[in-house]
Amino acid sequence: MTARTAPTEEWQPVCRLVELEIARGVTALVHGQAIAIFKVDEETVYALGNHDPFARASAHAGGIAKGIVGVRDDVPFVASPAHRHGFDLRTGRCLDDPQVSVPAYDVKVVEGVVLVGHRKSDAA
Repeated sequence: MTARTAPTEEWQPVCRLVELEIARGVTALVHGQAIAIFKVDEETVYALGNHDPFARASAHAGGIAKGIVGVRDDVPFVASPAHRHGFDLRTGRCLDDPQVSVPAYDVKVVEGVVLVGHRKSDAA
């Protein structure tokens, strides 16, 4: 048995850019994880882990993808549906509590297709 080496860059196609609505989140399964995808303008897309850390198993939460997208102090964010905490769409950091974050993922658009890569480094 030989060990498989993982590719250094692995991008998973999720959908076509035109299928996404501006300021509306959608959920996709990427690399085995539930990911919330957000289109904030005609060409900018972000991806965060879909788990709302403030939901505490709340039945009405529905994950980060159900949150409201906006801009606070030039920072694009999504407000968690359960308690309205804002999460920076670029980094996943909570704007209201710097000790809390959700995973942020690399995203690129190639020939009109949205591709999601791996989780961003926490050092960013």
